[in-house]
Amino acid sequence: MNIKNFKYDKVGLNRFFGPLESKIMDILWSQKDLSIKEVQQRLDNQDKPANFNTVMTVMNRLVEKGILEKRLQGRLSLYSPVQSKEEFIEEQSKTLTENLLDEFGGLVINHMIDALDEVDHSVLEKLEQKIQKLKRNHES
Repeated sequence: MNIKNFKYDKVGLNRFFGPLESKIMDILWSQKDLSIKEVQQRLDNQDKPANFNTVMTVMNRLVEKGILEKRLQGRLSLYSPVQSKEEFIEEQSKTLTENLLDEFGGLVINHMIDALDEVDHSVLEKLEQKIQKLKRNHES
């Protein structure tokens, strides 16, 4: 699944989705197999009321994008995410990293290493282990 518009100036899921899409995805990641009406009701509980037709349009667009899947249960359409939230974030961050490396090469790696000044020590340990593994694989 390829998210086409990454928004650098946003935070969290809003980097990948519009505001309503983000709220819908959060709802469906917390409870799968919901109807449009059930999602709309949960949105209404969060802040201002959501229009049913707007929610339906956004959810069906998420199906078209391959982010949600829709299945029929009798006459009722139920929606679920194609991936867990963790799988989605893993895939998107990997794709973003690969795209940045393809376009900007070593410069991206330098900036990522510079950003490690403020990271947890365990992340540095994992990075060091991965680097050692890569070195061993290239020596073989």
